[in-house]
Order: sequence, then C-alpha cells, then structure tokens
Amino acid sequence: MARSATIAIVGRPNVGKSTLFNRLVGKRLALVDDQPGVTRDRREGDGELLGLKFTIVDTAGFEDDDAATLPGRMRVQTEKAVRGADAALFMIDGRAGVTPLDEEIARWLRSEDTPIILLVNKAEGKQGENGLMESYSLGFDNPVALSAEHGEGVVDLFDALRPIVEGFDAEVEAAAPPALEGEEDEDAPLGPMKLAIVGRPNAGKSTLINRMIGEDRLITGPEAGITRDSIRVDWQWEDDGEIHEIQLFDTAGMRKRAKVVDKLEKLSVMDALHAVDFAEVVVLLLDATKGLEAQDLRIADRVLQEGRALIVALNKWDVAEDPSSLYNGVRGALDDGLSQVKGVPVLTISGATGKGIDTLVRVAFEQRQIWTNRVSTAKLNRWFEAAVDANPPPAPGGKRIKLRYITQARTRPPTFVVFGTRTDALPGSYERYLVNGMRKELGFQGVPVRLNFRNSRNPYDE
Repeated sequence: MARSATIAIVGRPNVGKSTLFNRLVGKRLALVDDQPGVTRDRREGDGELLGLKFTIVDTAGFEDDDAATLPGRMRVQTEKAVRGADAALFMIDGRAGVTPLDEEIARWLRSEDTPIILLVNKAEGKQGENGLMESYSLGFDNPVALSAEHGEGVVDLFDALRPIVEGFDAEVEAAAPPALEGEEDEDAPLGPMKLAIVGRPNAGKSTLINRMIGEDRLITGPEAGITRDSIRVDWQWEDDGEIHEIQLFDTAGMRKRAKVVDKLEKLSVMDALHAVDFAEVVVLLLDATKGLEAQDLRIADRVLQEGRALIVALNKWDVAEDPSSLYNGVRGALDDGLSQVKGVPVLTISGATGKGIDTLVRVAFEQRQIWTNRVSTAKLNRWFEAAVDANPPPAPGGKRIKLRYITQARTRPPTFVVFGTRTDALPGSYERYLVNGMRKELGFQGVPVRLNFRNSRNPYDE
C-alpha cells in the first residue's frame, strides 16, 4: 500500500499542536492538558481535512538541544519528524505573540528543506490579530490564522495544504505499476497484526519497540513514566523471506491504581487501556530484575477480561539473576493467578540486545491465529457429545440438566453457546471442565474462551 503525504505539526509547548492533531484525525487520540510538555513522542494518525487525506504527525516541544536530557531527547524526535515529513505546520500562539523560542524554531526550520506552513493558533479576537501581525517577522509566507479548538480557519489551512498533498498523491500515482483487472487473492491473510506492549513503568517497553523496528523512534531513558500517549508504529517483520505487517502500540506504564493521583497519569493509563481494547495480541512486559508483582497480575487479568490474546515476556533477561528459578517462579505464579486461562505463553527476551524478539513475534502470530480460529459445528459437537458422555452434568435437587448441543457464536475471542435445559443450575466447576476440554482438544490454549448457556424453551411450561 502506497503511503500518503506526511504532515508534521511543530512548535513550542502548549500552543495547541495536539488539539489540531485530534481535530484532523477526528478522534481524541493525543492527550491534551493545560500543563505544558504533555506530548513527548511522535504520534501519527490518518488525517483528513475537507476530503483531503494525509498522515498527520504530532510532535513534542523544542526546548533543549542537549540529547542527554529528556527535553533534549524530545527535541531529537521532533527534528526527525520534520525531516521525514513532506511538509510541516509550524504553529505559534496568537495570543502570546512571537516568543524567543518561536524565533529559534523558525531559524532551524528555515535551514531545513521541508516546506513550512506557518499557523497562528488562537487567532480569534483582537489579541489574536496582534499575534498574527507579529508572525510575519518569522520570515515565512502568509500565515494561516485558525482556532484549533473551535475549528475556525480550516478552509485556509485546506488551501495551504492542498497543493502539497495533491502534488504528492500525483507523484505516487504516476510511479505506481498498473493494476491488473480481476486479480484477487482468495487466500488473503489477516490484516496487520495489532500488537500492544503493556506493563509497569520502566519495564523497557519503548526500548523493546525501538529494537524491533531498528531505530530510536520512541524516547527512552532512566526516568520512569516517559511515555504518556499510546504511540502506534507501523512495522514490517521479515520471517524466512516473508514480510508480515504489524502495528505496534507503545503504552504508558500502569502503576497500582491507588498510586495514580495525577490527572495526566490517569489520562495516560486510560489511553493505554484503550490501546489494549484496540489490540489483537497484548504483550505484558515484566522487568526480570524485579520479578512478578501483584500489579502485573492485575494488568494481565484486565487484558484477559477484554478478551485479548496475552503473552508474558520477561525483559532484561540478559542481566537477570538465577534465571531458572525466576522463570519457574513466574510460571507458577501465573498459573495460580490466571487460573481462568491456562497455557499463557511465557517468553524470555532482551530489548537491549534483541535476543528473543523474533520468537516473541512468531508466538504472537501463533496466538492471534488461535484467537481467530473457528471450529466447524460438526467437529465441535462431536467433541461436545464425547465430553458430556465422559462426565455428565450433575442433577441438583434430583433434577437432570440436559445439554443438547453447542455452536461457536464468534471469534476474537472464541465465544461459544451451549443449548440445553436448566443450564442456569449448572455449577461453575462444570463450565471450567468444558472450557479446559476445549483448550486441550480443540486447540484454544493460552487465549480467553467465553462460554454462554441458553435454555431451550419448553412448550408445556404454560
């Protein structure tokens, strides 16, 4: 699939970049708060403006040129985003006017080859008009006055973006090979795998994704809680010469709920949980130097409650002490703490060295295949009849429970419906017996399985 034109939004903190990003993607994807410096990583989305489609990139601030500091690492990501874009929207705050940092950013942008469109945000009102007049001193073409929050000025922004986006699309179309009529792939595989990485703060999630894609795409460092937004990164993984499309989601660290009191951290955790909802397979990343904690089990339980395929990965395995004992301890604790899902894969990896990453991705594809598996009704009922004959349901109060047949209602996660009489009296132990049998005999190991019961209507009840 050919890429669309990439437009980066750049500017100092708190001028409204994330607000404009959310408006262009039509969703509240980027976190927005009055606190400056909320955005730290680059965030991409599918933007659309009056029918014009492009890829839009939200960026962090531009405050420090020392790459050893967190603001400096944020600036490096912003510079990479601008250099990789087909155009950049340079945004200033019309109410605040031109600041020294705006002038510094403008000087750097003029030294780059990326086309620049100057945006004066919060331009409504007389105070905004003064900022608009000041913006001419930055040395760019006619600025675009807008209000990202209220949607004013989007037509002028459309006029400024249109020649860039349409010119890019025309180049892509001219370079594309002609399509073959009637060519269809009947055995087309599933779409890109949606793989989310979750865990407690400082487990190494961003470092792992950077190692996977082979570049410093996400900001990393010793500071806990660097990642705030859930960042999507598109990646192509090669296995035995075959290319597989993957959408990776880096998420904020999730601490114990009682410790999360800051509003921004609450928003970050909500964004991480939204990424879990969107994912197909979720990797729970543990710090092997710290082992398994109760919060890890809470995160895993939340993932399984949402019906997602789960993999547990022990990161920093290259520096773990007594690895054999550690692995067995984690495996046993998971079996006890996640008794509702047996066989969750537990893998050892190192985001720093890359060891075990190919195995992790390969297992993720295998778990997704199990998660999307559909069993034929005939095969399902052959297993069901044998399971009921081997262990008939109990007869509470001397009244028999009859289980007649089973059908698979849906996949993702595998969901089944059992029809019978008096199924509401069936004990939970028998339900677990059926689910465990399905895992063992029908190949649903390690993924959540949902089993619902329906009573057949008795025409003589009335």
